[in-house]
Amino acid sequence: MALQHAASGDKIALSRSDDDIAYFTSVALAKTAHMELIRLVLPKERPMPQHKVDGDMTLQCLEGQIAVDAHGRTVTLAPGEMLYLAGGVPHSVRALEDAVALLTILLAHPHQAQPADTAQGALV
Repeated sequence: MALQHAASGDKIALSRSDDDIAYFTSVALAKTAHMELIRLVLPKERPMPQHKVDGDMTLQCLEGQIAVDAHGRTVTLAPGEMLYLAGGVPHSVRALEDAVALLTILLAHPHQAQPADTAQGALV
C-alpha cells in the first residue's frame, strides 16, 4: 500500500504514538517537486551515520534532545529549537534521549539544477 502524503490544506499531526520510538516510525508527511516534509523519530540507541542531502534543510526538535554534527562542531537541539543546513553539508544525527523532529528538505527544480561537474564540485 502506498504511503498517503498530506495534500495542500490537510492538517498534519506531529505528535508520536507510544510505538513510534520502539519501531523507529519516521514518516514522510508531504512531498512535492520542491519540498519534502518528514516527521523523524530518533531512538537514543539508533544514531544516523554521516550523510548529506542535496537540498537545503531544516531540522526542528519537537521532543527529546538531538545532537547534530556538522561543520566540525556539534549542535544540540531541544524542543522548540531548529537547525538549518545548506545542501550538500555532511552531517550525522543522534538522539541524546528518544526524540522526534520535523525535517524539511528543499528539493531543486530540474531546470535550476547546476551542471553535474559544477554541482559535484560544490559538494566537496
